[in-house]
Formats: sequence, C-alpha cells, structure tokens
Amino acid sequence: MSVTRIGDGDPIVFDACVREGKSETRHRVTLARADFVRLNGGATAEALIESAFRFLLDREPKESILAHFDVSVIGRYFPEFEEKLPDYFR
Repeated sequence: MSVTRIGDGDPIVFDACVREGKSETRHRVTLARADFVRLNGGATAEALIESAFRFLLDREPKESILAHFDVSVIGRYFPEFEEKLPDYFR
C-alpha cells in the first residue's frame, strides 16, 4: 500500500494505492484537520490513512472500498471504526 499527500489544506487530500499480487486499486481520500487531531494517536496523517485502509481491508476486499471518500464516512459503514483505529497504528 502507498499513501501520498497531494493537498495540505483542510481537508488534507491523499492518493492511496492498494496492491495485492498483480492487481491494484486507487483511491482519493480526504481527512479534515479536526478529524486528524481527534484520531491521530500521535501518528502522521499518512499513517492514519494507512491504518484506516488496514481497518477497511480487514472487513472488505480492496475493490469494495470507495474510489473517493472522506475518512469521516468510514464510521457510517463500520460504527466501530474510531474505537478500533488505534489497534491499526504500527
């Protein structure tokens, strides 16, 4: 998996690429600064996005992850997201 910050405003914007074998998916992810402050656990914004993807990949195939989304929507699909996210920081 690779995560690249492409915008440093509010929200922060990232391109993410998830590779498994010879296939990959690409995603545009936004992260509001307020959500970053609340969720980061001392990690960088890039590490938070990677952790969010690891959380998602434990629950669905990469092809099911939205191509464009804001981190705040993950909790709508998976209510346990904010509680479990710290477990995914390396």
